[in-house]
Amino acid sequence: MVTHSLPLSLSSLILSLESNPFTMAATAVALNGAKVSQAYLEGKAVKETKALMAELCRHFYTLGWVSGTGGSITIKVHDDSIPKPRQIILMAPSGVQKERMEPEDMYVLSQDASVLSAPSPKPYPHKPPKCSDCSPLFMKAYEMRDAGAVYHSHGIESCLVTMINPLSKEFRITHMEMIKGIKGHGYYDELVVPIIENTAYEYELTDSFAKAIEAYPKATAVLVRNHGVFVWGDSWISAKTQSECYHYLFDAAIKLHQMGLDWSTPDHGPIQSARRGLRLAGESNVSTKARKSDGEIDPFPRCIVLDIEGTTTPISFVSEVLFPYARDNVGRHLSATFDTPDTQNDIKLLRSQIQSDLDQGVPGAVPVPPDDAGKEEVIAALVANVDAMIKADRKITALKELQGHIWKTGYENNELEGIVYDDVPEALEKWNALGIKVYIYSSGSRLAQRLIFGKTNYGDLRKYLSGFFDTTVGNKRETNSYVNISESLGVDKPSDILFVTDVFQEATAAKAAGLEVIISIRPGNGPLPENHGFKTVKSFSEI
Repeated sequence: MVTHSLPLSLSSLILSLESNPFTMAATAVALNGAKVSQAYLEGKAVKETKALMAELCRHFYTLGWVSGTGGSITIKVHDDSIPKPRQIILMAPSGVQKERMEPEDMYVLSQDASVLSAPSPKPYPHKPPKCSDCSPLFMKAYEMRDAGAVYHSHGIESCLVTMINPLSKEFRITHMEMIKGIKGHGYYDELVVPIIENTAYEYELTDSFAKAIEAYPKATAVLVRNHGVFVWGDSWISAKTQSECYHYLFDAAIKLHQMGLDWSTPDHGPIQSARRGLRLAGESNVSTKARKSDGEIDPFPRCIVLDIEGTTTPISFVSEVLFPYARDNVGRHLSATFDTPDTQNDIKLLRSQIQSDLDQGVPGAVPVPPDDAGKEEVIAALVANVDAMIKADRKITALKELQGHIWKTGYENNELEGIVYDDVPEALEKWNALGIKVYIYSSGSRLAQRLIFGKTNYGDLRKYLSGFFDTTVGNKRETNSYVNISESLGVDKPSDILFVTDVFQEATAAKAAGLEVIISIRPGNGPLPENHGFKTVKSFSEI
């Protein structure tokens, strides 16, 4: 019998087997601890999702993603009363003409991949129905990423882009507008998609597919060499949007490659032209190798990761310009932007952090009244808390996000300008010409980092930067943070990365993760321990 404690919409799909046995043994599957009713399987939500899948398959066929019976799609039946991990799964059959599929051709599966409903066989020349060969991979995306939909495309772009470099384990691209369509990415970010090797049968890809998902937590796609791509999203719309953006970016990379341009660098300049030119010149002035004092020759690092404060930018700029500007303009900013989505999200993060601080007895934390207490009262309490956070120099996401938005307004109003040392622009240009990718890792938010380098005393330097890391990868004094960065950059070994910082504890953590490390000695930087053991530079021209 139906349990009255269940939500009404969920209760409607429950029916005991005694009163209405299913025609298939596999359909005796629990959903939230109860059994799925035949009425629910034949209900509006399932029917509409089946129709949507048939429509999408026809559309994807016109795009060349599912031609020749290849490719497949799967979507969860959305139901607000059922947690996503337990929602019913619809999946296209294998080996069929995708553009001719009808809603009744879809398989219906439970959250554990048991078949709840299978399509009826069709007469010759149709083959007997068979659930998608990709089903084990689809289930991994559902299980490991809580996806709402997963699409598998055989689009020619997704195949060819893996063949440009047959040894590459990743596809990387940056500074392209369509990157913004990929979840968690912006224009200035580097998009990284893992590439796994193809097998004779798709189900044999399951283990390598799962390992790629685990190794690349930020990815929403996995490429299969000489084959295609799997893309997932929170919903069918998210998966569709991202699939379109991925295919656009794959196509752009192929065309840039045909033009001799490098899509993985910020300026999309000629592929390896600088290195070839240096070799042709006999490496007389600037070598593609870095000579040690003992005569050994080491290759340039593949990537350079730079700290900001005390490394690219004077500490005084951060402590005497940025922080005071943010502190002095908290109230003005919150008042002027109170109802905007960004500020409302900032307030939500601050409320959560402040409540945690109150629970832990953090000095300076004061309660924030509810919204109905009035805008002025809420802002006054937030200002008091933010002021205490800034004075304590706390490296917390809630504060960094708010500061980033305040600084954004300052840069837009020409009240702020980023400052970098005189040697920084020339070094960035040189490294970029040599094909070395440069990234920023700072305790400030990625927005704040982009703002500093987007409007500096030397102009916009973001064209030389492949990406930005903030404390979402971890604390800068913890070794695991640099392990996360190494995995994100996909280098063959951590020592392919050179990290430059002014902080001894950060240098120690990065070295423990296997990175090469140089400490920046700049005016106003703090003292270093004696016999610290790190190479130091006073200018980037020494690197």
